Amino acid sequence: MNDNAALAVNQNRTSLGGLPQRLVQDGVVEEGSMHAALQTASERKTSFVTQLILNGTAKARDIAVAASSEYGVPVFDLDALTVDLDAVRTVSDKLLAKHRVLPLFRRGKRLFIGVADPTNLHALDEIKFQTGLAVEAIVVEDDKLQKTIDKAVEQVDSQMPNLTEETGVDLEALDVTGGDEEAGADVGREDVEDAPIVRFVNKVLLDAIRRGASDIHFEPYEKMFRVRFRMDGVLKEIAQPPVQLTAKICARIKVMAKLDIAERRVPQDGRIKMRLSKNRAIDFRVSTCPTLYGEKIVTRILDPSQAMLGIDALGYEAFQKELYLKHLAKPQGMILVTGPTGSGKTVSLYTGLNILNREDTNISTAEDPAEINLPGVNQVNVNNKVGLTFASALRAFLRQDPDVIMVGEVRDLETAEIAIKAAQTGHLVLSTLHTNDAPQTLTRMVDMGVKPYAIATSVSLIIAQRLARRLCGQCKQLLDVPAEALRKEGFQESDIGAGLKIHGPGKGCGNCTDGYKGRVGIYQVMEVSEEIGRLIMAGGNAMDIGDQAAKEGVWDLRRAGLEKVKAGVTSIEEINSVTIE
Repeated sequence: MNDNAALAVNQNRTSLGGLPQRLVQDGVVEEGSMHAALQTASERKTSFVTQLILNGTAKARDIAVAASSEYGVPVFDLDALTVDLDAVRTVSDKLLAKHRVLPLFRRGKRLFIGVADPTNLHALDEIKFQTGLAVEAIVVEDDKLQKTIDKAVEQVDSQMPNLTEETGVDLEALDVTGGDEEAGADVGREDVEDAPIVRFVNKVLLDAIRRGASDIHFEPYEKMFRVRFRMDGVLKEIAQPPVQLTAKICARIKVMAKLDIAERRVPQDGRIKMRLSKNRAIDFRVSTCPTLYGEKIVTRILDPSQAMLGIDALGYEAFQKELYLKHLAKPQGMILVTGPTGSGKTVSLYTGLNILNREDTNISTAEDPAEINLPGVNQVNVNNKVGLTFASALRAFLRQDPDVIMVGEVRDLETAEIAIKAAQTGHLVLSTLHTNDAPQTLTRMVDMGVKPYAIATSVSLIIAQRLARRLCGQCKQLLDVPAEALRKEGFQESDIGAGLKIHGPGKGCGNCTDGYKGRVGIYQVMEVSEEIGRLIMAGGNAMDIGDQAAKEGVWDLRRAGLEKVKAGVTSIEEINSVTIE
């Protein structure tokens, strides 16, 4: 090395300042290692702090403490801090990824940002410009920062933002697509009537998701137009737009669902997909029906995350869950889920499918329509107009090497016979029927024309279910119910004598609706035993089958509901509304 080159190196080595100089002076990093880290960071356009940690030259904690001392900035341990997701939402994902910074919390107009390198003033200036807030840096450990950023962004993506101006939700520019055949085609601005209508409809859809509604009803009458949400099974009016806007609101929804806006004389069915974030999208199943004063539109909210809750979240008793899992593990047979519309049959079926959804299992479903998209499952929408019926779909499945088949509903003899044949020939078949309880399901199939011996040898498990509203854990109250009243409800003497505690709904709080929050399943899980099979083949009626099931320890829906009351999960009034005394 010549003298000029050596002089340049020496000058470069003495030019340390700020945090690098502090780290060298404190003995955290050797001077030569610091120069090497600075040069590498410059070449790779990364932070020298990150470079020091990657090289193992210094510990993240030591660097954070030194930076705090050098710049008079507080240092926080990310492991001991709960990140405010509302603060994270104020800054775009692009800025978080670009600068590796994390909004930690907000106090009024001040936003506190976690940084590993407080000298990155460019990052703080960009965040200040984007948010319009005063920005203050807090030093955090570099090795924990990226993991915390990824976790916070994932949590934000999986949650619905509140509909406030602070979140920056643009009600006119939501990512909305519609229609099954044209899914993915953008709804152009030229297709909408005007911005206020767009904002109103989008806000209603978003608000329904945020409040946990299952359905939205848009209802036109002669002198009013109302919007109602079904929340926890109960309809609640949430808005009364001007009746003059009826046609425009209905047209907007039909445009979103790719329906024929000129056709108002016959019912139409469609679908809307609203993308809320990179990782979360919600589907709306849209149904229109002409009424005296315009088209009534009902949208069913289909949240795929509901099918991912897991079987433990559905409300099965321990022995009921074991029975369901036992029959899901069998290579063949038929599992039927029964109950009225809105009783949670689809979620029960998809929870089972999710358990079975493995690389080594071929699953095909025929639905009308497919309510929840499940990656790894081959889903078919029934279309009677073109001849794609449940029966024809089932025939096609049987030629495609299936392991598991799910039929949305057994509606006719042809579908039932093909499903039973599949269950008898090495396939696991899941389906639904509209009956009141498990014993009636078997007699209903006989009424459809299915041979009793075919039912006895193919149907292995029947689950009848209802949904009851859960009591709010924050405001539910203890009730003083006389022992005689408890006996009339069906409680056992052993329960009453053991000091049974009955809870009822409170007056309502900010966490619930009229004292209830969410719903829980009530189940009758009946295994088709040999004795029940003999009863079917002998022409036994539903009462005979029910009596035999009771002897075998099967709980009816009433008993299952009373167990939920004993556990303080729901109220007697709610159980009375969904089961027969």
